[in-house]
Amino acid sequence: MGANATVNTTESAEARAAAEAERHAEPVGHGNTPAAWTLVAIVLAGSLVSCIAFAVANALWFWIGCAVIAVGLLVGWIMRKAGYGVGGSKLKNSGH
Repeated sequence: MGANATVNTTESAEARAAAEAERHAEPVGHGNTPAAWTLVAIVLAGSLVSCIAFAVANALWFWIGCAVIAVGLLVGWIMRKAGYGVGGSKLKNSGH
């Protein structure tokens, strides 16, 4: 009985490893694009404004920071649609 449990565990580990390898066979790009970097920079700036405004209890600046975050999301989406995202037409595809 103990030997069967070991074999089943080994088989399931091998099956999991094969499934994991298959899932990672296709490159994902990791978002290293102008669209992603621009989005992150704008969202970080908006987050900083909102966090500082929250700490000093300033509702106006808090909502301004939230608006900047929304603008960052919109700019990132527009840049991706314009070809500056992963696999975009405006980027040099070096295969890396």
